[in-house]
Amino acid sequence: MESTVKRQWILEGLDCANCAMKIENRVSKMEGVASCSVNFATKTLTMETDGSFPETGISQVEKTVTSLEPHVRLLEKKTPGVAAVSRPHVLDEGARESGHADDHGAAHAHGHTHEGEEGRAHGHSNSHGEGETRRTVLRLAVGAALAAAGYLIPSGGYWELTLFLLAYLAAGGNVVLQAVRNIARGQVFDENFLMALATIGAFAIGQYPEGVAVMLFYQVGELFQGLAVNRSRRSITALMDIRPETARLRTGDEMNIISPDRVNIGDIIVVQPGEKVPLDGTVIEGSAMMDTSALTGESVPRSAEPGSAVLSGFINKNGVIAVKVTQTFAESAVSKILELVQNASNNKAKTENFITRFARGYTPVVVITAALLAVVPPLLISGATFSDWIYRALVFLVISCPCALVVSIPLGFFGGIGAASRSGILIKGSNYLEALNDVKTVVFDKTGTLTKGQFKVTAIYPAEGMTEDELLRLAAYAESHSSHPIAESIVAAYGRSIAGNAVADYNEISGHGIRAAIEGRTVLAGNARLMEREGIAFRQPDGAGTIVHLAVDGQYAGSLVIADEVKEDAARAIAALRKVGVNKTVMLTGDASSVAQDVGKRLGVGEIHAELLPQDKVEQIERLESGKTGREKIAFVGDGINDTPVLARADVGIAMGGLGSDAAIEAADIVIMTDEPSKIASAIGIARRTRAIVWQNILFALGIKAVFLLLGAFGIATMWEAVFSDVGVTVLAVLNSMRALRAPAAAD
Repeated sequence: MESTVKRQWILEGLDCANCAMKIENRVSKMEGVASCSVNFATKTLTMETDGSFPETGISQVEKTVTSLEPHVRLLEKKTPGVAAVSRPHVLDEGARESGHADDHGAAHAHGHTHEGEEGRAHGHSNSHGEGETRRTVLRLAVGAALAAAGYLIPSGGYWELTLFLLAYLAAGGNVVLQAVRNIARGQVFDENFLMALATIGAFAIGQYPEGVAVMLFYQVGELFQGLAVNRSRRSITALMDIRPETARLRTGDEMNIISPDRVNIGDIIVVQPGEKVPLDGTVIEGSAMMDTSALTGESVPRSAEPGSAVLSGFINKNGVIAVKVTQTFAESAVSKILELVQNASNNKAKTENFITRFARGYTPVVVITAALLAVVPPLLISGATFSDWIYRALVFLVISCPCALVVSIPLGFFGGIGAASRSGILIKGSNYLEALNDVKTVVFDKTGTLTKGQFKVTAIYPAEGMTEDELLRLAAYAESHSSHPIAESIVAAYGRSIAGNAVADYNEISGHGIRAAIEGRTVLAGNARLMEREGIAFRQPDGAGTIVHLAVDGQYAGSLVIADEVKEDAARAIAALRKVGVNKTVMLTGDASSVAQDVGKRLGVGEIHAELLPQDKVEQIERLESGKTGREKIAFVGDGINDTPVLARADVGIAMGGLGSDAAIEAADIVIMTDEPSKIASAIGIARRTRAIVWQNILFALGIKAVFLLLGAFGIATMWEAVFSDVGVTVLAVLNSMRALRAPAAAD
């Protein structure tokens, strides 16, 4: 598979979802671009390039964006694991002057305008800083006053036309100017063109008051739409405001405040009350209570004391602690979370892709229909006048822009992903969020997923001629090189140091156990399959738990019983899944059948398969896949490296404790940061709420537009209603999308 390079920019000044869609579509067609995504909510352009990407490719991307949106600046985004762009791409003054107006200038291709280099807004911006909002309101007030004066004087005179024309230029001159500029760049079918054509057409047929009033109403609607989008962006930004800005580095007796990315592994940092932990590490001095809600969604503070692991993004509530850093900033928990959530828009839901395709063809079709509506009926219908049907066609034009859809749908999905992250659930894309709606089967790994993975030796059964201490010692030596939780529990139970040169010829047998030479003797430690494979007669002890059998020089030496504790919310998780419509739960484990049956029955799992090798788990997933019907999806929930093949194979892979397992977080589509299986039902609840909001917007926007298109065609709707069906519906849809940010954190 050919390797790709990921590149990212901030599109400073991007304030229009329709423009984001056009940039994404154009850049994705460039040579060497494997994929391209523009996140309207975070103003981020992300693209992956392959080996055919030319050396001049970055300049071509800049030119492509400039040709579509001259006011937008491309700024390098420094993200861990993403290729750095050689320089900030800032358009020169000439480009900006030729393509965009100054402070008093134009709205862009969606009726909005943009922030300038010093943070000034051009015309009408979604940023809506206090000064710009004041200027916009003043401009609209002047237009309204002039229009009122035009209403008061006798109609039909020269002064009436003059006053209404001045009112029109004050209220909508920037829209007309931007429409002319867009036409010069080959961009005809945008909202500026439609509004300019409709209102100038109203003047042409003598409807001066209506032309001015519609432009005023439109601009007021755009102002509110911009404020609504900006509020939504601020809400999303607040969710992501977990990145620490500084770190207190302790060097000897000195304390220096530096950027977290300058701290190295092994350095000592000090975290004071009220401060965020800047990097992942282990507490070596002091104790404190940690607010972990920003990362895990847990409302109860967590205790941190010497030996405790803390993650970047935790907030120190009370004490002073010293932390030994274990991860660089680029690899810290907070960086991984931010990268996952911010890049989630790269994986779009089918609904988003449908809206993109729909919007691309919708406006031209409506414009052509409007042209036919203006020309054909007066030629075919006796008594029909061109002025009447031209007016109806102008109403048609005003309705035609699909703003409500292209703005609100991405915001809805991004809001759902943001709400999930606030609940400790990382979803890597809106396609996975959408897929959760169709999950009918959830398959669990056992150890570390439904159980804590914290094993303890609960019983020792030596064979004749072997003592308990000797059996435990041999088992500890045999397992001393393994990082498996069961091995670690045996070493912990032994509790004494193990000589490094005592173990030789160590060999781990996948799915069976370990063979090693200890003090000149060949020791086997593993499950019943290992004993059967080696032809050693063994005894199966009573009691639930994982059984580790030992043999020395081909003779059975005894067994150890290791028990794992079930997670507190595991049973609640299975019950919650049934409540949200999951009709089948399955547990797959490599553990002994007796242990699996005991755990599964206690939790209420519907189907249990034990003593499986990693490849057997994949086969079980494929068996379940073959039995699916319609749009049903299968989710697999696992926690570690051995689960990565199954996580990748399932329709939706969910990693438990992903922050501790790089392989799992890489293979999974969703990461549960709190290790709580009950969060799976919460994720499904969030997905369903998000889907409901998205489809509410789709049906509301299309329904209102369909009604007003018919009313306009029959001469019932005026331009007033047409403008409401455009900007009014968009404002309502954006406000509705913001509800996704408040999605429930738990499924009751």
